[in-house]
Order: sequence, then C-alpha cells, then structure tokens
Amino acid sequence: MTEAPDLQTLLSDTALTVFRLNGQFLALAEELARPAGLTATRWQVLGAVLQRPLTVSEIARAMGITRQSVQRTADLLADDGLLEFRDNPNHRRAKLVVATESGIAAVRRINPDHRAAAQRIGDRMTPDAWSDALAALRALGAALEQTS
Repeated sequence: MTEAPDLQTLLSDTALTVFRLNGQFLALAEELARPAGLTATRWQVLGAVLQRPLTVSEIARAMGITRQSVQRTADLLADDGLLEFRDNPNHRRAKLVVATESGIAAVRRINPDHRAAAQRIGDRMTPDAWSDALAALRALGAALEQTS
C-alpha cells in the first residue's frame, strides 16, 4: 500500500510548478506577440474582446488580474487605435471595450506562429494528456476559489 502524499508538499510543489509554467507561457506569449507590435499583456487584453465587447472589470475577472492593470493596458491599446471604448447600454459609467479592425488584424498576424507553437507542444505531448492537464488545472482553480 502506498502512502498518501503530504498535502502541504503537494500545495508547495504545485504552486512552484504553476509559477514556472506561468513564466514559460509569458515568455512564449511575448515571443509570439512581438512581431505584431504587441506585448503579452496587450495581446491578452485585446484577445479578451475579440468575440464580444466586455467591460474592463469583466476582462479583469476573466484574466484574474486587477481592474487597474487592465484599464492601463486598455488605455494604451486605445491610444494605439487597437481598441476603443463604447457606451454601455447596461451601465452608464462602465464603458465597453471593443477591438478595432486594426486590433483584430494585429491578433491575426499572431495566429500562424501561435498555431505553430501549439503544434510544437503537441508534438511532445499527446492531445489526451494535454486535455487531462487542462482539466486538472481547471479543477485546481475551482478548488482554490472555494477555499478563498
């Protein structure tokens, strides 16, 4: 019979692994975004509103970062003409963030290299293993939310 893992060690090891993984994802995102004239952060905020307009607060919640950080990035993207703020029919003060045609085009420039990066990872990890890892990360995130 095998001994159950120590939960405190599991927490520490998981956190360190996720921190390292976060760094790896950020480095990859910076590399992918650079040719389109974006940073990882700008790509992340712009990508959040490609499907539908969102408020700054909604983007922040979805990304797990502060509203102030999203606002600063959105303001810079607006200054560059990659997104715009529109009136929100549901809230007088909370504007909707909308990608412009230039913003959509910038993200499209990233897509071929993004696809190639996904393929490189897929060459080293089966889709089933990758899906299992994603499911485990989502379950861990849900468990963390329930303990906060």
